[in-house]
Amino acid sequence: MELIGHWWQAVLAGFSKTEPLGLTPLPIVGLITLCLVLTVPRASWRFFGLYVTFVHELGHAFAALVTGRFVHGLKIRLDHSGELASSGKPGFSAVFSGFWGYPTPAVVGLALVASTYYGYASAALSIGALLLLGSLLFLRNGVGIAVALCSALTAQLLVVYTPDQAMAWAVLGLGLMLLVGGVRDLFKVLGVHTRRRELLDSSDAYLLSQRSWLPAWFWLFAFILVIAVSVVLAARMLLLMLG
Repeated sequence: MELIGHWWQAVLAGFSKTEPLGLTPLPIVGLITLCLVLTVPRASWRFFGLYVTFVHELGHAFAALVTGRFVHGLKIRLDHSGELASSGKPGFSAVFSGFWGYPTPAVVGLALVASTYYGYASAALSIGALLLLGSLLFLRNGVGIAVALCSALTAQLLVVYTPDQAMAWAVLGLGLMLLVGGVRDLFKVLGVHTRRRELLDSSDAYLLSQRSWLPAWFWLFAFILVIAVSVVLAARMLLLMLG
């Protein structure tokens, strides 16, 4: 009980404004390089890509919940595919929840970068720690549970043991990695529609075209727009933090 109390106090302490992260060129170049090394090569992407898929599916789940759908569970597989099972009225809620998959990692990445820019990195981490614990309620397979547990454990350890400035750097790094991951997954789904059309049934854009009167290319453009805006805004904040 004492350990839980210590953790809870650390989570609550995170909901306060801290000094915004100040950047200098050399450390930020090093951080960006590290993020690229952890997300671009195929060997490292095998692992971090599972987390990006996790965030992707949580985007679907959150969008489903806020539009009144019932979430039965979600699964994550080692091939970076995922599946959300939800039920509710057809129409807007089904389309809205179907859209917020591919854009979610980039939007969350932007939110994390913004939290370091405005001085709320610890709050972002506390919120993330609670959300990751809550996500365990929806996981329905071993890979998904393992990814959620590792993510939740990492978040809890950062909340409890990391000083404010180190926490801000960790949140910024995670935000940049999610932005890169979001762009990488965007190219993947574009490739499905241009070069690997035998996999079309797995594309959210294709599924959205089946649920609405709008074609798949419209949804692909919408993905591109949201992700591009997220990347541009995050880059602008980085430049402002550099002064």
